[in-house]
Amino acid sequence: MRRPATSNRWCEASSQILLKENAMRFFIIVAVFFIAVAGLADEPKPNRTTADLVADLKPSIVVITFSGRDGKQEGLGTGFVVGEDGLIATNFHVIGEGRPISVQFADGTKRDVIEIRASDRQLDLAVLKIDQKGLKPLELGDATKAKDGQSVVAMGNPRGLKHSVVEGILSGHREIDGRSMLQLAMPIEQGNSGGPLVDRDGKVLGIITLKSLVTVNLGFAISVNSLKPLLEKPNPVPMSRWLTIGQLNPRDWTPLFGARWRQRAGRIAVEGLGQGFGGRSLCLSKQAVPEKPFEVAVNVKFSPEDGAAGLVFHADGKDKHYGFYPSNGGFRLSRFDGADVFQWKVLQEVRSEAYRPNDWNEIKVRVEKGRIVCFVNGTQIIESTDDELTSGQVGLAKFRHTEAEFRGFRVATELDSQKIPPETTKRIGDLVKDISPKQAAAADVLKQLTLDGAAASTVLREKAKELEQQAERLRQLANDVHVKKVQTELRSLIEGKEDSKIDLLAAALWIAALDNEELDVAEYCHEIDDLALDLKKSFAADADDTAKLAAIKKFFFEELGFHGGRLNYHARSNNHLNEVIDDREGMPITLSVLYIELGRRVGLNLVGVGLPGHFVARHEPKEGDSQLIDVFDGGVLMTRKEAEERVFNNGGRVVRDEHFATAKPRDILIRMLSNLLRSAQDEKDAESMYRYVDTILTLNSEDGDYRAMRLEIGAFTKRLDQARADADWLVKFQPPNVNLPRVEAIRDSLK
Repeated sequence: MRRPATSNRWCEASSQILLKENAMRFFIIVAVFFIAVAGLADEPKPNRTTADLVADLKPSIVVITFSGRDGKQEGLGTGFVVGEDGLIATNFHVIGEGRPISVQFADGTKRDVIEIRASDRQLDLAVLKIDQKGLKPLELGDATKAKDGQSVVAMGNPRGLKHSVVEGILSGHREIDGRSMLQLAMPIEQGNSGGPLVDRDGKVLGIITLKSLVTVNLGFAISVNSLKPLLEKPNPVPMSRWLTIGQLNPRDWTPLFGARWRQRAGRIAVEGLGQGFGGRSLCLSKQAVPEKPFEVAVNVKFSPEDGAAGLVFHADGKDKHYGFYPSNGGFRLSRFDGADVFQWKVLQEVRSEAYRPNDWNEIKVRVEKGRIVCFVNGTQIIESTDDELTSGQVGLAKFRHTEAEFRGFRVATELDSQKIPPETTKRIGDLVKDISPKQAAAADVLKQLTLDGAAASTVLREKAKELEQQAERLRQLANDVHVKKVQTELRSLIEGKEDSKIDLLAAALWIAALDNEELDVAEYCHEIDDLALDLKKSFAADADDTAKLAAIKKFFFEELGFHGGRLNYHARSNNHLNEVIDDREGMPITLSVLYIELGRRVGLNLVGVGLPGHFVARHEPKEGDSQLIDVFDGGVLMTRKEAEERVFNNGGRVVRDEHFATAKPRDILIRMLSNLLRSAQDEKDAESMYRYVDTILTLNSEDGDYRAMRLEIGAFTKRLDQARADADWLVKFQPPNVNLPRVEAIRDSLK
């Protein structure tokens, strides 16, 4: 049967609608698919373990090494592939300067670097080029989108342990020295430098560069965004040119015994341990040495101060030579007859006021027939008639772990003196003596000084240093005046009083005042008195010691929130009683002092017990047994056996009967000062060390160990009168365990 035309048209129309609907569904499905895929690209791949991630990364991670002048490996770091055509990213400090560089892949493949494709010293970044194609580059992410708290992974070669893996947390974004850095909660070690920091998708977020010197699980990475401009706009240097960067001119110098000698901005610098005895390394000049008499001189600056660096002369190009050099604040003239300690003779060793620590010093040697004369900054300090070595080259030397810089090396029959005549120094000083601190010098003063040229600049800089040193001494004196005031208060609280009459709370607060001139001791004592009144209000009228102990424990720990400080246990804040009161956190001894003093104010007989490494309190009732209280651990009660076990487990020390004796107030204060001293030693804070030791001796002047320590610190901080007095006392009384030869040597140096 034939359908009506209208029916056919309806079917045709409905078919077109169905086709359109199906097409629309198709496009929607496709769109949803692509949206889902795009979304997945920004999400971590599901079920991807760290092992899977590392397996993907490993082919792209390389070990980077550079060689010294003798061809031996000197440096080691990490890099990662950023271009399939042989580009590898790392830190600038990993590749050294002017050294042959090589890389090694996880499969053992080794390649020499043929080009430094890009480098930036300030950013501490470099891109290397090796001759290899088909590498697997890591994908570079966007560090600005990385979120604090997200999981990250780093690969590297810490301490030579190749292709090691470490997981951690991105803990912050920081700006350090103008560089965008990622702060990491993970352990970073030498050899990790230059390695990639990646997210869980394997995208590079940063380049590992720094580890914290303060704590283990803290490191930093340079943002990968800083690397991208180097890849986009490289500054290529072929290795043939790179190897000449910083290199000493071989026509002028011959380095011996390793270390890294280089030249930059007119100065010669050296670092690294030499291979000679005592870390000795030489750099001999190829200048012709005049017939005797002749003079050789150089300006030298080095660190650390216990290192050594200076001049050599009559060098045979091997192990024999003379050396004149500053070392540990003194000067040595030595003769080296061979390669070991048995062939090294110190001819003379002296100290000189002419030496400027941590600064440039001109050292000079005049060599005559049968006579050697040594100078520092124009002052003669050594004269010797040793003539075992009679000829040879002149040059430079460094010893041990010293990093040194040299400038102005010269040798001639007679050298012009760099010492400025006294009349010139005086004239320049007179010109500037009335300069106001509020404005620049007048134009006519500048005009007159310009006539003296370099001499004026030298004198003015020396004058500025003198004023800075004077300001330092004035600040030191101001601090010493405050310390003496505190010590006077301590003596007034302690001297001539029975232990039971000593105000331990006030004395402990005065110790905190050593570091805080603004501390109001009376106000803090009043605060504790008020707390004691609040505590008394909670007592029943007939409260006995048991009830009072229960009340003080609840009040001190639960209501006030006092607790032991474990995060930074040795922080000085934990030893400053005012801060312990403010922050409700402290060390065992400071918490115990507060607990004892609060208890005494409410009628409890509490005393201190100085267990080794862990101070506790003890309740001593009129009747019944005494009871140890661990205030640091929430006021828990301890038996003697439990206390012994705790001390032994913490430090392995055996506890004896005398450790359970009641601690006297003077001993408690000295122990608190000793804790502060330990913190200052860790921080290498000599000024704080001095005031703590000085205050300990205020409490116990007969302690030979602390007096010897004050002698050393006093000499270092230029408190010479006190240092001389301590040296005389030690020599006179000769207390046990004191190194008298060292005391006498220091005393001689102070004359």
